[in-house]
Amino acid sequence: MSAPPQAKGAPITDKAQLIEWFAAGSKPREDWRIGTEHEKFVFTRDDLKPAPYEGERSIRAVLEGLAARFGWTPVEEEGRPIALTKAGCSITLEPGGQFELSGAPLRTLHETCSEVNRHLAEVKEVCDPIGVGMLGLGFAPTWSRAEMPWMPKGRYAIMKRYMPTRGSLGLDMMLRTCTVQTNLDFLDEADMVRKFRVSLALQPIATALFANSPFTEGKVNGFKSFRSQVWTDTDPDRCGILPFVFEEGFGFERWVDYLLDVPMYFVYRDGTYLDAAGLSFRDFMAGKLEILPGELPLMSDWSDHVTTVFPEVRLKKYLEMRGADGGPWRRLCALPALWVGLLYDDEALDAAEALVADWTAADHEHLRAEVPRLALDTRFRGRPLTALAGEVLDIAALGLKHRGQLNGEGMDERLFLDVLREIVASGRSPADALLEDFAGPLGGDMAKLFEAYQY
Repeated sequence: MSAPPQAKGAPITDKAQLIEWFAAGSKPREDWRIGTEHEKFVFTRDDLKPAPYEGERSIRAVLEGLAARFGWTPVEEEGRPIALTKAGCSITLEPGGQFELSGAPLRTLHETCSEVNRHLAEVKEVCDPIGVGMLGLGFAPTWSRAEMPWMPKGRYAIMKRYMPTRGSLGLDMMLRTCTVQTNLDFLDEADMVRKFRVSLALQPIATALFANSPFTEGKVNGFKSFRSQVWTDTDPDRCGILPFVFEEGFGFERWVDYLLDVPMYFVYRDGTYLDAAGLSFRDFMAGKLEILPGELPLMSDWSDHVTTVFPEVRLKKYLEMRGADGGPWRRLCALPALWVGLLYDDEALDAAEALVADWTAADHEHLRAEVPRLALDTRFRGRPLTALAGEVLDIAALGLKHRGQLNGEGMDERLFLDVLREIVASGRSPADALLEDFAGPLGGDMAKLFEAYQY
């Protein structure tokens, strides 16, 4: 989630302005870039508890250490650092203190992976001396909801109040989940529609390949990706499969209509988040928002509102792939490789589109329902999901081969798919391997799990 917004931009008087806001994200192919975001749980190493915001061993200390040692610029809210920026990147805090790098838009996956490695090295240099660690899993393995700290960000206070009115797991989503995400560009509206449909259909494959959250409060929870399951009971207004994306006529306008029907969370004015939870952006556009009577929304209000929907794929001025659990560094590089390979090459996109062309609404529902629990053990159309995942990886590899982006050793971007190839070959999701390690070499000891899976 983003740093504090600024109230700015032209007043919104017509829906056409909102459609144009998305259309302005269109870019020629030569300007397409790769953005990668990943979240980590922050904990104190001596007691394996979630790190607080304040104190000697805290999230604030990590933020201030990164600013002092590596030239990051702090972003403050009410005098407290809640984000950092540098060279097109940002570091932000999720509600429970999950530490997120939002990477710069980069040209190649080699650059993306270098950025990930550099960030993790900086974090480790700051964290080690103060006894803080960062953990790469999709759901907090031992901590209860009550143990989690709340970050001092105004929007989170509003969401904390509103979430329990919409679903039973919304607070868990906020406090106890971590993801890795890839952001990709589109050429025009037609290209956006193709990429949206393909990536939304295939998002369960990414969930299965990256499933990495089988523990809740120290016990096996019965899911391979409990993080993914959490989203099914967070808020039906702003989560889910979005069947309209696959319907004829989908485009920027249909996406705008969907967003206009999603209730608001807040409006940012004069350094303060105003509680607008449950109110209508359509009323806002008519000057009838009860907390700001007679006032019209600004484009910054629309930009903020767009960030408050949480489907598996989200359209901003680019497309966000949101279906994967957080994990170790090799898989942080693998997620953008998967989606770049599928979506940034014409032949690969054609093949991926053909693969999902005849999937029905029931097929999409089946995958969304079963994959969080079974991951690669899900059966789909009479076959194990591993078979489909192998086909998807073959298409992604084709796309990366065609890109022909080489590193200093003459290797192209397909090398970042190797870890996913290993997963498919084994037939085991990361959660399966984690459970086997926990029962075997780790001896059922959560302290050893933290040691094995920290960055």
